[in-house]
Amino acid sequence: MLENLSQRLQGIFSGLKSKGRLTEADINDAMREIRLALLEADVNFKVVKAFVARTKERCLTSEVMDSLTPAQNVVKIVLDELTELLGRTDAKLALSGKIPSVIMLVGLQGSGKTTACAKLAYRLKQEGHSPLLVACDIYRPAAADQLQTLGGEIGVRVFREDGKDPVQIAKDGIQDAIDNLRDVVIVDTAGRLHVDEAMMDEVAAIKEAVDPDEILMVVDAMTGQDVVGVVQAFADKVDFDGVIMSKMDGDARGGGALSVREVTGKPIKFVSSGEKPDSLEEFHPDRMAKRILGMGDVVSLIENAVRVQQAEDEQMEAEELARGNLTLNDFITMNRQVKKMGGIGKLVSALPGGDKMLGNGQVDENALDDMEVIINSMTIEERNHPDVLNAGRRKRIASGAGVTVTDVNNLMKKYNETKKMVKKMTAGLAQQPGRNKKGKKGKKRKGGLPGLGGMSMSDLRQLQSMMKDR
Repeated sequence: MLENLSQRLQGIFSGLKSKGRLTEADINDAMREIRLALLEADVNFKVVKAFVARTKERCLTSEVMDSLTPAQNVVKIVLDELTELLGRTDAKLALSGKIPSVIMLVGLQGSGKTTACAKLAYRLKQEGHSPLLVACDIYRPAAADQLQTLGGEIGVRVFREDGKDPVQIAKDGIQDAIDNLRDVVIVDTAGRLHVDEAMMDEVAAIKEAVDPDEILMVVDAMTGQDVVGVVQAFADKVDFDGVIMSKMDGDARGGGALSVREVTGKPIKFVSSGEKPDSLEEFHPDRMAKRILGMGDVVSLIENAVRVQQAEDEQMEAEELARGNLTLNDFITMNRQVKKMGGIGKLVSALPGGDKMLGNGQVDENALDDMEVIINSMTIEERNHPDVLNAGRRKRIASGAGVTVTDVNNLMKKYNETKKMVKKMTAGLAQQPGRNKKGKKGKKRKGGLPGLGGMSMSDLRQLQSMMKDR
C-alpha cells in the first residue's frame, strides 16, 4: 500500500538533492510532480490542492531558498506537512471508567468490520481486559456465525440473539456483559453495500441505546478517494470518534488513507495489515509519513522486537549467545522470531531505503525458510556441534533437504559469519563503561534477544528511547 507514491516522492527528492541551490522554478517543478504523485495515489483532489499550497508556501521562504541545504529543508517540510495531513499526534483508544466500556464499530459491508471487531477484542484481551463481542448484524448471511468463529479462535465470548431487533440485541449484550463481569463490550453493527437511510437510522438508534464510549468507523484502505463521501456521511450522522483502516496490506493506491483525516477531522486510530488476530496496530502519523518518504520505521521495528522477546522465555538461548555458543538451533529460533515480527520483508521495509531494496529484488524473503529446511535435515549432534559436518555429512544433508551441497556450504558460511558477528557484538557490550564480563554488579546479563546480538531488554528499550528522541 502506498508503495508507488513512496517511490515517486523519493525520486522527486533525489532530483532536488542533486542541485546545489534551488530556484523558484525548481520548487514549482517539484510541487507539480508531488501534486501528480498524490493524484495518481488516488488522494482526494481537494486534499491535494490544500497540501501542495501549504508546502509550496513554506518552501519558497528565504529561510529555505538561501540555506546551505535547501533540498533537505524541502524534504523536512514535506515530512512535516505529510505528518500533519495524517494527524499530527497519535490518537489513543479512549475508554471511560464505567463498566462495561462500550465500543461500537460501524462501516460499509465488505470493509472488514466483523474481522476488525475480533482483532480489537484480541488486542484488548492482551492488554488485560475481558471483552465481549456482540453480534448485531442480522442481515448479512452468517455474519453472527463469522463473529462466533472468530471469537472462538481468540478465546473471547460472543453474544448473539438471532432474529431479534439489533437495538434490543445491543441492549441485551450490555446486560450480559454486566452479568458475566466483562469490562469491555464491542458491538458489531450491520453494514450495507452503500450508504442508505435505513442503515444510518439503525446505527443511530444503537448509539442512542448503548451510549458508546468510542465509535470507530472501519474503512477499507483499498477504496481510494471514493471513501471520502462515505466517511463524511457517517461523520454527519453518528459523529464517530476515529477510524480503523483495514486491508493496508493490499496493492491498491491507498489515497483514502491520506484523505480521511483532512476531510473529516477524525483521526486514524488503528491500521490492519493482515488476517491474523494480532495484525491490528496503533496508527502513528509521524512513522507512516517517514515510511512514505523512505525514511523507515525503526521505532516500530524495535517495539516489535521487544514485544516478541517479552512473549517468550529465551533466557537460556540468550546466555548461550552471550558466551558466543551459537548453534544451528539458534538459527531456527531466529527464523521463527523473524516470522512473528512479520517476516524479512516487513523488517527490511521498516529500515530506511528498505522498500527500494524489496522492489529491486535485493532481499530474498524465503532465505530463512530455505535455511530451516537444510537444518531440519541434520541430526541433533550436527545442529549442536556444526564442526562435525564433513564432506560426507554435507552430501547426505543436501540429499535429504532436496538442495545442492553448495547450498549447504553457503549456509555454513553464513553461520560462521554470524557466529563471529555475535561474538564481536557481545564483547562490545561487555566492554561498555560500568559493565564487566558478567554485566552490572557482577551479575550475568539475562533476557538477550537472539538475532540482535544478545542485546538485553534494557538495551532495546534504551535504543527505542533514543530513536523516539531523534
